[in-house]
Amino acid sequence: MISVITPVYNGERFIEACIKIVIEQNCPDVEHIIVDGGSTDGTVEIIRDYAEKYSHIRWISEKDKGQSDAMNKGIAMAQGHIVSFLNVDDFYEPNILNRVLELFQALPEPSLLVGNCKILDDDDQIKYINKPEKLKITTLLLRHSPFPLNPSAYFYHKSLHQRIGLYNANEHYMMDLDFLIHAVQAANTKYVDELWGNHRQISGTKTASLMQSGHHVTHLNQLLEEHKKKLPMWQRLQMELEGWFHVVKPKIAYYLKHLNQVPGKVITKLLRTST
Repeated sequence: MISVITPVYNGERFIEACIKIVIEQNCPDVEHIIVDGGSTDGTVEIIRDYAEKYSHIRWISEKDKGQSDAMNKGIAMAQGHIVSFLNVDDFYEPNILNRVLELFQALPEPSLLVGNCKILDDDDQIKYINKPEKLKITTLLLRHSPFPLNPSAYFYHKSLHQRIGLYNANEHYMMDLDFLIHAVQAANTKYVDELWGNHRQISGTKTASLMQSGHHVTHLNQLLEEHKKKLPMWQRLQMELEGWFHVVKPKIAYYLKHLNQVPGKVITKLLRTST
């Protein structure tokens, strides 16, 4: 079974569409766990109405300590061996849950399974597609490859939390990224070049506001530096080598492309490009 967990607070605008997205997946082996933080708009009424009609919906509504706390509550409730988080304003591509369940049959436990994700603006226009092809910890921390950007496009065995713990309740902005840094070091990782999820970057939301303020980059760099310091020495050395090669590689490619030129001119050109 796959447990789709949706944390929500005052999400009246999107909650019904979110519930319908899971229903329309037509997956017979799914439960949808909705963790409401004590909404004061019409969110709870919508959840209650659908839960009375669909037995796969389980929910609670109570105050929490933030999104990470709500996510951890959902994990505690989950009965499935595979976990997915679907934020209230995000959505899956059609028939993704059945596809994921099929792929997990061939994966060892615990595994992290990652697909591609469309990043949308306020008008649901595509800004770009997130393709996290390289999931090695050193490559990710060096930012030579993108992180999986949204949980609508990645899934994992619930047992992974037995190895790395739950989401950091003190992290209110980048709990997903913090989790992924731990996850790629502890799980079998598999990337599939297929479009699975859709993430809306909506003005006024918590993440969008952080990005617009410019604090997003600072917070991201602090988080990455904290995790770099925790790596064993051999991985830190590996990162140094990868970083060096990332700089040198284009210079080597330039040299090989211009072997027919006078060596002195090539060297001069290389020196200029390195400054």
